[in-house]
Amino acid sequence: MAVRPPLIINRLDAERLQRLIDAAGDDAVARALEEELERGEVLDPEEIPTDVISMNSQVRFTDLTREREIVRTLVYPRSLDATEDGVSVMAPVGAALLGLRVGDVIEWPLPGGERTSLRVDAILWQPEREGQFHR
Repeated sequence: MAVRPPLIINRLDAERLQRLIDAAGDDAVARALEEELERGEVLDPEEIPTDVISMNSQVRFTDLTREREIVRTLVYPRSLDATEDGVSVMAPVGAALLGLRVGDVIEWPLPGGERTSLRVDAILWQPEREGQFHR
């Protein structure tokens, strides 16, 4: 696997995600997400740079494997139905995006042994940038 870019994770997001991971049991995405949380730099919400994908951020990224530009909002599973362009953080692509910065590229495993490569092109909306530190 290629070297993964450094991650920055909102402390509140990390705490909430750890509870989801603990409840998920032996799930491949949960294990991968936990590895990402362990290697990420955890910062208080007020310290999150404006070019970092945090929970509830709307992101434009390119699936380099399929040569497709995509816009999604990274959400918790419970918010998936209420978010038109949502992608769950407990889905492979959602877990891959968490904590990345604009310009980062990450290779990520998909179900069935496939892999994908994603590039973050822009953060269209980020809670921390809007002063929503405790959403």
